[in-house]
Parts: sequence; structure tokens; C-alpha cells
Amino acid sequence: DIGAALVDADLMIVDDGAGGTNRKATMARLATYMGTKIGGGLEFIATADISNAATVSFTGFDSSKYDSYKFTFANFLPVTDDADVYALLSVDSGSNYLAASDSYTIVPSEHASAGDSAFIPFGYNGLSNVDGGGMTATVDVIGPHLNKRTYVYPASGMINIADESVTPNYFNAASYGGGGQTKANTVVNAIQFKFSSGNIASGTITMYGLVNS
Repeated sequence: DIGAALVDADLMIVDDGAGGTNRKATMARLATYMGTKIGGGLEFIATADISNAATVSFTGFDSSKYDSYKFTFANFLPVTDDADVYALLSVDSGSNYLAASDSYTIVPSEHASAGDSAFIPFGYNGLSNVDGGGMTATVDVIGPHLNKRTYVYPASGMINIADESVTPNYFNAASYGGGGQTKANTVVNAIQFKFSSGNIASGTITMYGLVNS
């Protein structure tokens, strides 16, 4: 035993072509080969543990591997009570984010009317900022690699609504309101999450890709 975990640069001996010459190959080649045989599935891309940050962004979009993406939000808490969760999309790998007043077409939320928007909201109500409040849910991004409209929406989970300290256990489904799409056909390759006001107090977001082969 080599006494350590295998890494991409490690070498193995392969009979090149069955009955051919023994040659060395890297473990990275094996991983690529296995991917072509197994195919499909949900693959981890990145995770972010957030503490008092204005925004959090993910740029690990790869059109050669993934058709769509799933983001899991765990205990995503705002500094400001009654803040909404917003998503902004990028067409230049995160150098800039679409933020014009007509960048998106959205489903209405408590604080945002349906139609043209500078952001995509999640859920209908603003979030509670007390311990145990915030959002624990999943968000799907569908077809960003296509030169079509990219759809973003809260798929499942719960949102703990503002003023929970006054009305405990006041929550609703994350999929109740919010969500939207780019107004124009465009390829999207990064996403940013933020609150409508104030910083992100805490939370963890994890990004997964839906493998396309």
C-alpha cells in the first residue's frame, strides 16, 4: 500500500489495447473514463460558509458537464429582519451581474411585483433574522448553458417569515412565490445571492451540477 490517499497525479500500469504494451496512466485519466461510463447524476461543485457578507457568488458553471444546477441553502439568515433573498445572474463568469430594471421577468413576492425586475426573488415573504429564522431550502437553475432564457426558482424547503419573535413558527414553503427567468435569451455562467437589504448574517450554500451524460 502507498500509505496515502490516491490523487490525480498518481500513476497506474495499463495494458494498452489488450495484449499491447504496458504503459503508465494517471488516476485523472481513470476518473475521466469512469465518468463516461457512469454518466448522469448530481455532482458536488462548491460550498460556501457565510458570515456577515454582502453577497456570495458561484462561478463553477461548466457547460461541457452540466445542464442544470441545484443550490442547497442551510440556515441562510439575514442581518436585517424582513429581508428578501435575491439572485443575480452573470454572462461574463462573475465579472458583472445583470442588474438592470428589465434583466429578469419574475413571479411576484410580498415586496416585488410580477414582471420586469433587476433581481430574482425567492419565496413570497421576507425572512426572519432571529436564531432559527432565515431560509433552509433548495434553488434550481435550469438550462443556463443554452442561448435561451435561464430559469431560477426555489424548488423546496421552508422560509421562516419576519417577526418570528412576535409570532413563533410562522413560516411557509420556499416555493410559495418568487422565482423567475432572464428576460432575454443568453448564456449564464455565474450566480450571486444577496439580501434585499443588509448583509448575510450566516448560512451555508452548496452548489451541485446535474451531469449531462
